[in-house]
Amino acid sequence: MFPTRAYDCPLMARVLSGIQPSGDLHLGNYLGAIRNWVEDQGDNDAFYCVVDLHALTLDIDPAELRARTYDTALDLLAAGLDPDRCTLFVQSHVVQHSQMAWLLECTATMGELQRMTQFKEKTAGQESIRVGLFIYPVLQTADIVLYDADRVPVGDDQRQHVELARDVAIRFNRRFGDVLVVPTATIPTTGARVMDLQHPERKMSKSVSSPLGTILILDDPAEITRKVKKAVTDTDGEVRYDPEHKPGLSNLLELLAVATGRKPAEVAAGYTRYGDLKTDTAEALVELLRPLQARRAELAADPGAVPALLARGAAKAREVAAATYDRAAEAVGLLGPA
Repeated sequence: MFPTRAYDCPLMARVLSGIQPSGDLHLGNYLGAIRNWVEDQGDNDAFYCVVDLHALTLDIDPAELRARTYDTALDLLAAGLDPDRCTLFVQSHVVQHSQMAWLLECTATMGELQRMTQFKEKTAGQESIRVGLFIYPVLQTADIVLYDADRVPVGDDQRQHVELARDVAIRFNRRFGDVLVVPTATIPTTGARVMDLQHPERKMSKSVSSPLGTILILDDPAEITRKVKKAVTDTDGEVRYDPEHKPGLSNLLELLAVATGRKPAEVAAGYTRYGDLKTDTAEALVELLRPLQARRAELAADPGAVPALLARGAAKAREVAAATYDRAAEAVGLLGPA
């Protein structure tokens, strides 16, 4: 019988999540994911990675990819990820991600991958589609199962990818024995979907050009205030939390609620004018991001700090990933090295 876990601390849950180095991080990244990662690292055995291999599905200049990978790691550290409390690393620094992906590509099915919502969205209208774009959800599954992850904190739009990871892990185990831990997605109840300030019907995103609708975590206070003041609301003048009928106003209420540790409906009760709500929301967001921006400036002043911390994280990640991959390789019948 194969072991299913090899925890450093058996009393802790193993948590895994990752982020692509796809450009400047925005408020949706921070409130929807990264801030929750910071909280998780205290009570869990947490692994977080910058998934640079996934970025190769896009057209990106090699020098830009390297710079973005470094900057993303810098942002994560500035946001509060602590290498003494979590394992932070770059995906390509752990070769077992690619090795495990092949084992799982031989387990997943074409039908499963064709049903992936993001694949359909990203390939709509395209005549030529890269194989990597089709199979990257399997690499994402490998990212997860390599670390025996119990929980995978993700945004709501990534839930389907974790469901695929569950299905593939269960199928692998049915064929080869008790080898892989079957993960569970966890979705934040507040701040899980931060919406665009100009187009509140869609999620705030780096991939959609909306300069006024997207607050970057490195925006200065004046820029944050300008974007919030110009946020789309509605014309009825009533302050209430109603995402269906008042999406723009509800987005502001949720941002202020998350920034101040309250519920959106509770926040709404304190306002009668949209202008006051916008002013307070802007101020709260400026204060929320101020420590992150200061910490980032400190880290950036020491160019060697981030690579050293990533090397340390990769060394720990390789130990765990190698054990899982070796277990899986043996299970499928690969002849191990002498």
